[in-house]
Amino acid sequence: MSASEPSVTPTALATPATSVTPTTPATPTLPTTPATPTMKAIQVGRPGGPDVLELVDLPRPSPGPGEALVRLAAAGVNYIDVYLRSGQYPNELPFVPGQEGAGTVVEVGPGVREVAVGDTVAWANLPGAYAEYALLRADRLVPVPDGLAPDLAAAALLQGMTAHYLCHDTYPVRAGDAVVVHAAAGGVGMLLTQFVRLRGGTVIGTASTAAKAAAARAAGAAEVVDYRPGALLEAVRRHTGGLGAAAVFDGIGGPTFDESLAALRPRGVLAVYGQSGGAVPPFDPQRLNAGGSLYVTRPNLAHHVQDRAELLRRGTAVLRLVRDGQLDVRVGQRFPLSGAADAHAALEARVTIAKTLLICG
Repeated sequence: MSASEPSVTPTALATPATSVTPTTPATPTLPTTPATPTMKAIQVGRPGGPDVLELVDLPRPSPGPGEALVRLAAAGVNYIDVYLRSGQYPNELPFVPGQEGAGTVVEVGPGVREVAVGDTVAWANLPGAYAEYALLRADRLVPVPDGLAPDLAAAALLQGMTAHYLCHDTYPVRAGDAVVVHAAAGGVGMLLTQFVRLRGGTVIGTASTAAKAAAARAAGAAEVVDYRPGALLEAVRRHTGGLGAAAVFDGIGGPTFDESLAALRPRGVLAVYGQSGGAVPPFDPQRLNAGGSLYVTRPNLAHHVQDRAELLRRGTAVLRLVRDGQLDVRVGQRFPLSGAADAHAALEARVTIAKTLLICG
């Protein structure tokens, strides 16, 4: 080595670096969103026949202020459901039909004092009963008295309160009165017949088949005739000595209107509370004068349960009479919720007797 070259100290060989596998950053754990609870319900997406009643899954609602969520046991099937489904009564689409039901309160919203979780309740004239759950105004719910099954409460309330106002308010039946009840084997007809009997009146009923006539007689009708022209007038004359009926309660409408008027005594009352057979055509009011200063009215249940006090008075009276055996509610047909279309078809074909229910629970 020359003197001009710098001195170099040998260095140790470098140790190879340890191999490190890069790590993937951990994905943060996000809170899981619980699935929205659902329920089975019947929905109408367009007006039409029974076939538009579709079984669907819908989100289960939650109650807001003044509301209660009820788990249904049963829903009543009524002709107003047919009117709404067909479009005869306009309604916003889509909608869940059913105006009457009974079940158990499972949740209440803020400010609810009328009912509590666990209460058994019934209601009428509130939408959405063709479902497993219904979200309802708490102040329109009627407590079901102890000892009365929820399905019977569902069968009784709407038609029972209709029968109640007809013979207590529209025409207060008095002892000895002879009255006509059309469709006396129907849900309203059978309850109305019993109410008239409880008030001391006599019922002359109409029915379309022998089986329905037998059911109406079993409910207390003194006589039941079919819809042949003249059959009703003959029966009324026979029972009243030619005077005429004090009142006619008519849920059929157009087909029976003329004979109903003719069956009345002077100052008699014709209450057309439904139109299952079609609307009443326009008529000359002079006919009322000619018949003996007759009265014609088109009453509605909603106008006879306008506040909670009236609703509770009327609804509780009906349910207690049913519980105590003074008012016999007959359920002629029970369908599963999925069978709503079959229930409507049977109702419109006039093959049902007494009350028809959908079993929802």
